[in-house]
Amino acid sequence: MITLLLVDYDPLLRQGLRSWLERVPDITVVGEASTDTEAITLAHTLQPDVVLIDFSMSTTDGIVDSTGLRALAPRSAVVLLSLYDDATMRERAQAAGTTRVVGKQEGIKALLAAIQEAATHGRQLSGGRNDSSRSDALEGARQRCSTS
Repeated sequence: MITLLLVDYDPLLRQGLRSWLERVPDITVVGEASTDTEAITLAHTLQPDVVLIDFSMSTTDGIVDSTGLRALAPRSAVVLLSLYDDATMRERAQAAGTTRVVGKQEGIKALLAAIQEAATHGRQLSGGRNDSSRSDALEGARQRCSTS
């Protein structure tokens, strides 16, 4: 069973994704977040197998959020859902610890495959950050959690 935290600022999109994901036998949505702070707090508390986060979060972008999520939930794989799909964005996402990037235009089957791959094949496929940036991310994530 894959546990999943769903993160998107748009309640309609979250509801639609949750409704679809709940029909998949091996995925359990264990929580939802609408802000980066909420996402980091829930990821730390729930320690899901996968965090599915939208790149276009309202206060930050999903790449920044991936850094904090990975710092406080290091066993959770991060799958980034994005309307934008270019090499620069993928490089930034990978450097922040994102396991997979799925373009919204790829559809639901690609998203499901990415979630299953992320949960099965490791937390980060390649291109990790160095220990110094990981420590900085952990400290920043802890500060955000303590102010919420």
